[in-house]
Amino acid sequence: MATLLSASPTHHSAPAAMITRFLTDVRVTFNPFSPRSKPARLFLSLIPPNARADGMKIESKMLPRDSKEPASLGVKFKDGKEMNLDLSNMRITQVVEEVDRHSRSLARKDELAGN
Repeated sequence: MATLLSASPTHHSAPAAMITRFLTDVRVTFNPFSPRSKPARLFLSLIPPNARADGMKIESKMLPRDSKEPASLGVKFKDGKEMNLDLSNMRITQVVEEVDRHSRSLARKDELAGN
């Protein structure tokens, strides 16, 4: 019974980790007072503290309280691919899944190249 509960697909908590070593640029725009900006805030919290020191450029723009502009995320990877996401209708798990999907493909290429 315990294995059935732990494998439940309805678990919606924030992911514990995200593959960040292939990210070069992160641009986040959000209204800190809007509930729809939660994925943007959580995404920023998943970036490790030493990311800037390791060369990642992180740019966050906070919108005014009365702004109607949706939260957005722009990510650039080491291979040059850019990903722009509208976060207003996404959960953090979906955002991490999108970013990690490309990061995993870069990790596979890196591994096959013997690095």
